[in-house]
Amino acid sequence: MQNEECLICGAPLEYLTQDTLMECVLCHKQEPSKTRCVNGHYVCNDCHMAGMDSIIAMCMEDTSRNPIDILERMMSQPFCHMHGPEHHVLVGAALLTAYNNALPDSAKLDMSSALIEVMERGRQVPGGACGYMGACGASISTGIFMSVITRNTPLSTDTWRLCNLMTARALEQVAENGGPRCCKRDSYLSVLTAIDFVKEHLGVEMEKPEVRCSRSQINNQCIGKKCPFSPVR
Repeated sequence: MQNEECLICGAPLEYLTQDTLMECVLCHKQEPSKTRCVNGHYVCNDCHMAGMDSIIAMCMEDTSRNPIDILERMMSQPFCHMHGPEHHVLVGAALLTAYNNALPDSAKLDMSSALIEVMERGRQVPGGACGYMGACGASISTGIFMSVITRNTPLSTDTWRLCNLMTARALEQVAENGGPRCCKRDSYLSVLTAIDFVKEHLGVEMEKPEVRCSRSQINNQCIGKKCPFSPVR
């Protein structure tokens, strides 16, 4: 059996070129999708991310200024798989938490409302966005984070530029490291890029650690030594 692929049977996933009406084997919801396993199993985004609401409590209690450490703790929870749309929320939530912890007491955010907003927006980014929309959801999550902390809207001016630039910088780093997708690699790259971006543009300094991947052995598409976070040098 392959490493983590289909959540039902472990078989490899296949990615179609056109939407096909699928029925989730867990909740029986029917919806169009381009992804299923080779045995025909389909798990919808909502079921794939079941249990992720627990990250709000996790982030509210976390005091770290290191978004990579926060991300690692969330990625180690049962709701987080090797790949999946949960990363489209986790990146923004980790950055939001570390950013708020780095602020002086007088500037603290309403974290409960901010985390809910990050989660709701991140859930709207579908699985497979990196391949089908040309925009990695982990990178988009950095823009979501930036839009929440700056209260950006489509009619904003300076913050509108800043949020789009944030996403662009993260996407550039993801793209330069090439495919196929790895949700862990892309999340690390996006978070590290955001740490530098926030320091440069907002003057808030989060902790930036060295990153070494501990999950390469469960990624069937791992690019090995080509990955900047490879444990093997």
